[in-house]
Amino acid sequence: MTDVLLRSRAETARLVAGSLIGDSGDRWRHTAGVAHRAAGLSARLGLDPDVLVAAAWLHDIGYAEPIALTGFHPLDGAVHLSGEGWPARIAGLVAYHSGARFVGAARGLAGQLAAFPDERSLMADALTYADQTVGPTGLRVDPEARYTEMLHRHGPCSWNAAVDADRRPHLRGTAARVEHLLAA
Repeated sequence: MTDVLLRSRAETARLVAGSLIGDSGDRWRHTAGVAHRAAGLSARLGLDPDVLVAAAWLHDIGYAEPIALTGFHPLDGAVHLSGEGWPARIAGLVAYHSGARFVGAARGLAGQLAAFPDERSLMADALTYADQTVGPTGLRVDPEARYTEMLHRHGPCSWNAAVDADRRPHLRGTAARVEHLLAA
């Protein structure tokens, strides 16, 4: 029991993510890459690494079949985290990562997403930036290349393509804000 009490939130998040998506190949490699990227960003941006890295480890757990309720991974992950007693802040970061509010609204899930805090902060920007700068295999990529790859992978008739006119500028703005701070 002492080990559990001494474990950081980020380490616990890694274990939870591993139990849910650890055998998912590229999804796991992407998740581990996002967590590593988030750790580096937290130091450079002066953010709480335990919050940011935990959210990074957990951001894609909604893809895990046992917890997929709606088929919309940000919401499914947040619902699971909330049910497991994770802080509302972390569930909210997962719920809204990478412009999920646009896809959620298009899918008619905005009301369900509203159960989680949408903090629209540097912490949220850093999580999105980490996600958008790590490709499917866990390697660093340019945010534009990542977004283009995602649209191609999901296809022209996907929900992601349907909200591209709103989501792409949002993600570009997020990247620009974070890159400006990193360059300062």
